[in-house]
Amino acid sequence: MGEVSRRDDAPAPVPVDPATLPTLEVDELVKESEDQLAARGVAYGREYIRIEHHPTMLLKNLAAVAVALRVKYGDMRGQSYEYRQRMREIYAAAGMGSEVQGSVRYHIGNLLRRSMTPRELEKHELLPTSPLERLQDGREIRAKLTQAAKTLESMDKSLIEGLIPSPVAKPKPAKKSAKQAQASGKGDAPKSTGPELKATADALRLATVANGIIGQLDADVIDDHMTDGQRAKLDDELAAIQKRLTALRRHTRKPSSKV
Repeated sequence: MGEVSRRDDAPAPVPVDPATLPTLEVDELVKESEDQLAARGVAYGREYIRIEHHPTMLLKNLAAVAVALRVKYGDMRGQSYEYRQRMREIYAAAGMGSEVQGSVRYHIGNLLRRSMTPRELEKHELLPTSPLERLQDGREIRAKLTQAAKTLESMDKSLIEGLIPSPVAKPKPAKKSAKQAQASGKGDAPKSTGPELKATADALRLATVANGIIGQLDADVIDDHMTDGQRAKLDDELAAIQKRLTALRRHTRKPSSKV
């Protein structure tokens, strides 16, 4: 008896004319009762199933209905039992599957970020970025990774081997003394050969790409979405990166003795 379609006191579904279908605003919808909103949601859901060439508008309107219900229930995060149950009833009565429900949630997230201030989002513990913005961030991350892969492909094999540890550590050759280096003629400033210039350029490019990738890590994702185990794993990786960077900076920050 809990389903929307079985409510005796629920009003008839709101007629939907796709030709004149407006984009709804939450401020207009909150004036309706919960049952009216549920009936409206069912109508939009059914219309989405019936008319395939108007899906986006209908999904956005269904998202507006969902946000209006969140306002009614005082649950902007959409986590209360009452809200979730009402949305389940709407989806079931409209015959909407999980894939379409995911699309509705996508539009809900975008609508919340358009209609709420940063302070309101923080108050309700909602991420400041919308699903669309996070999707764009994801594309930027993939672009950074692609750039990193291309950089590695273009680098000298010897430099890559130095970046990727070998399972069997190779012993480092003993350093020559200053007298030995001078006697062999290797104590002078190195000549700028082609391979050396390329290796230098590769190292700088790789540092730029690495900085871009690290910059894509989102603190909100770490705080709000990662499990304790995932945070611990990420912390281990970041600690290893920091250790490696510290070792490299010992070389970049000291003055060169070569003239």
